[in-house]
Amino acid sequence: MLVPSLKEAKIRTNKEVLTKTKEYIIKENLKKLGVGKKYFVKTYGCQMNEHDSENIKAILEDMSYTSTDNIEEADLILLNTCAIRENAHNKVFGYLGKIKHLKEERPHIIAGICGCMAQEEVVVNEIMKKYKWVDIVFGTHNIYNLPNILNKSIEKKQQEIEVMSCEGNIIENIPVKRDSKYKAWINIMYGCDKFCTYCIVPYTRGKQRSRKKEFILEEVNNLVKDGYKEVTLLGQNVNAYGKDLKEDYRMENLLEDVAKTKIERIRFVTSHPWDFTDKMIEVIKNNKNIMPYIHLPLQSGSNRILKLMGRRYTKEDYLNLYYKLKKALPYSSITTDIIVGFPGETEQDFQETLDVVNECKYDGAFTFIFSKREGTPASKMVDNVSIEVKNERLQRLNKIINQYSKEANDKYLNKVVPVLIEDVSEKNNGTLMGYTDTMKLVNIVADKKYIGTIQNVKITDVKTWSMDGVIE
Repeated sequence: MLVPSLKEAKIRTNKEVLTKTKEYIIKENLKKLGVGKKYFVKTYGCQMNEHDSENIKAILEDMSYTSTDNIEEADLILLNTCAIRENAHNKVFGYLGKIKHLKEERPHIIAGICGCMAQEEVVVNEIMKKYKWVDIVFGTHNIYNLPNILNKSIEKKQQEIEVMSCEGNIIENIPVKRDSKYKAWINIMYGCDKFCTYCIVPYTRGKQRSRKKEFILEEVNNLVKDGYKEVTLLGQNVNAYGKDLKEDYRMENLLEDVAKTKIERIRFVTSHPWDFTDKMIEVIKNNKNIMPYIHLPLQSGSNRILKLMGRRYTKEDYLNLYYKLKKALPYSSITTDIIVGFPGETEQDFQETLDVVNECKYDGAFTFIFSKREGTPASKMVDNVSIEVKNERLQRLNKIINQYSKEANDKYLNKVVPVLIEDVSEKNNGTLMGYTDTMKLVNIVADKKYIGTIQNVKITDVKTWSMDGVIE
């Protein structure tokens, strides 16, 4: 049994990050472990979690398990968790109640928790104390070892916990079962060394470590061969890609090389303003297959709060970068993240955030009330902002965000824009859905033969969060 340690997760050393290509091995006796059995994976959180789940699903299918979307018929249930906010934390523990009920009816079910919550010492302690019926717990550093963890739990008929609290290495050659045939996630780096005071990610994902370019480019080239139209380069802070590598190769170099593969669409998330360079902007501008969509987290418009958050930039720095992007990429859409109610946030601090929102007029934003995460510096700060005030500020912020989102979409009315048509719309089986180059959701009345293609679409109606269109 290996349980997580917050103390160990905080350690940063100069220890070399190893790239390991032979860690994922399934013993012959485990390749048939899932014959006749079904698995159910529920994912919470960010795109990296989504991609981790794609790896988990592929591993399980290497063990002969088959997928099901119906938890009622699953023999193996895994929750791939997120630790960013308390809401996600509560949802997971709430869902465990449903799984416990299923296990009471069908005792053979194997239940497991993985992902970022599994990396938290307090969470695992709670699982060991109150959720002894949870069979397996594993973290973000050892997904590749799932077959052995699962087998140990089955053989010993006991809770198996294997969570490493470490800086981390790079594990290559883990299989992947992609959720889409047309767009793909690609990890270009793992972990984070920014240590924003409110964020648990540096402790759950380890230190910043970049994949070698040859592995990334090989993955992209294989996707091109398989007919994929779009890749999204993933990292906790993609702009810092390469800063930990020995060679002088940074995010702008990687973007340029990925663009040369001729993949039709390239996106990247998530950016930190501190590492967004002029060279990156130039590369984006000069390569048409790098999409004009930038997610640029602000978090707060108050310099005082930004300093307390440990964000390492000022409002003025942020706005300077924003205008550089808009000048170089006038057609681009820019979205952001904003936290309200950070400990000590005054009405003046909040008003400064609104001032930035009113200046940038974002195409959209993910807005959140501050969520205290145990182990982070912000969790020890005096939180003197009442929940009533936090909720009121969030409502005021969202009202403005929604206004600008609608105004940004209004500009598309009657224009023809390229849309990657991905699937049938969830809201109406008579329509298809896809995204513009600027990441606008479009619902289109069209034949299913267009799924998986990029089409010119005329926008016929706009709403706050989506648009309607017809193929030209």
